[in-house]
Amino acid sequence: MPDTLAAELKTETGASSVPVDDETQDDSIAKESGGTWQDKKDMWRAGVHQELNRNFRFFTILGFATVLMATWESVMFGSSVGLTNGGIGGMVYSYIAGIIGFAFVILSMAEMASMAPISGGQYHWISEFAPNEYQQLLSYVSGWVCVLGWHTGIAGSAYTVANMIIGIIEINHPDTYIAQPWHGTLLVIAVAFIAMIFNTVLAPRLPLIERTMLVFYVLGFFGIPNSLVGEGTIEDNGGWGSRAGACILGLVGSDYINTKRAAEEIKDSSRTLPVAMLGTLALNGIVGFIMLITYVFCIPSSQEALKHSHGFPFIYVFLQTTGSVGGTTGMTVIIMLLQVCSAVSNVASTSRQLYAFARDGGVPFPHFFAKVNRRFVVPLNALLVSFIITCLLALINIGSVVAFNAILSLGVASLLSSYIISIACVRLKRWRGEPLPPARWSMGKWASIVETLAILFLLVVWVCAFFPLKREMPTSHPPQCIAVCCKC
Repeated sequence: MPDTLAAELKTETGASSVPVDDETQDDSIAKESGGTWQDKKDMWRAGVHQELNRNFRFFTILGFATVLMATWESVMFGSSVGLTNGGIGGMVYSYIAGIIGFAFVILSMAEMASMAPISGGQYHWISEFAPNEYQQLLSYVSGWVCVLGWHTGIAGSAYTVANMIIGIIEINHPDTYIAQPWHGTLLVIAVAFIAMIFNTVLAPRLPLIERTMLVFYVLGFFGIPNSLVGEGTIEDNGGWGSRAGACILGLVGSDYINTKRAAEEIKDSSRTLPVAMLGTLALNGIVGFIMLITYVFCIPSSQEALKHSHGFPFIYVFLQTTGSVGGTTGMTVIIMLLQVCSAVSNVASTSRQLYAFARDGGVPFPHFFAKVNRRFVVPLNALLVSFIITCLLALINIGSVVAFNAILSLGVASLLSSYIISIACVRLKRWRGEPLPPARWSMGKWASIVETLAILFLLVVWVCAFFPLKREMPTSHPPQCIAVCCKC
């Protein structure tokens, strides 16, 4: 971990200054990487060297974040959680509550990203803002939590694509195709390999690809037609005995943003990154809500959608709405391709997390993981390790789908834990009246209130993440996060 970071911050309450003797050399490095003087200053203050090219601008990082967040697609392929816990009406209330709650979280994290626009994200912020006696421990734990959480995210994203492909095959060949666990495993590996190609061979073109993804994201949103209109009611299909409680559990299916991993690849990062985070929240929040309302009006019966889901409830809804296997296949392919794009962004974010953590000495063999390939100008070793980990996780699916899902669900709780710790550290620093680094984007006088609300919201969602999907679960399906956490 950056041991000198805390000492630097104690003596630095204003903008940092770079030694005069190094200005010429640092300026050339900043220009070669595509950065600005402010980017150089931010990197120097954090005690790290610029190794990655700053290819991302506002619209390219907006595309990166929007596709990674995948909100309107998540509304549909993640609807099994909402339909089980809350039903049609509960999905709407949970979505609104989730957007409002995560708005507080993103506002808090946007300000931290402006203070320290470093790829390490939460663990780096904790190393700056935590009490001195706990900085190393909390930062180290948070770093590992983020690394593990993001690697399960790659497997989860690829597994979603795999299940969509299997669902498409099932509706086209209902009498002849029988899905097997190894089918999903091979498809997960294939999706991860495609994402690797985009992040290595096509890495120099990744910003252009992200812009194209954003256009495809918007076109895909408008390409899903409006269909049947009906009235939604709050339902408790999980057997919790409380419709309000069922809606709260539906929050776990809510999505959120994470663009901080690309912080060192964005030009003028301390200003562009927080604005892009908020822009992504607004864009995804609006299109997600429109798609949610459209989707729930198309559901003829939530019970039937859960029963005859072909892997996902939305496939059943498409099939009932269009009455056409071809039309259902076409719309599902649109969502599937967008989820592949999300997997590409996920791999990029995960590899940058591992790279940054290794650069600060948080993992074994740090020089190996932190090495940047000069040909592609990407952390190639970190990318390869992320790919291998994804393949190994996918193999678990062959032996036990339950164990595989348990590991994937742990990723949600892991990332939520890192959010809680990092925001709580900043909140404690404000409460004690201690100085914070300057931020080019700030919440001003509202910071304390927003951070408090963010922590409270995250605590609720964090607790819900440890609950099973239904109250009455077979003994072979224990609460997934709890089972895995007890083994770790």
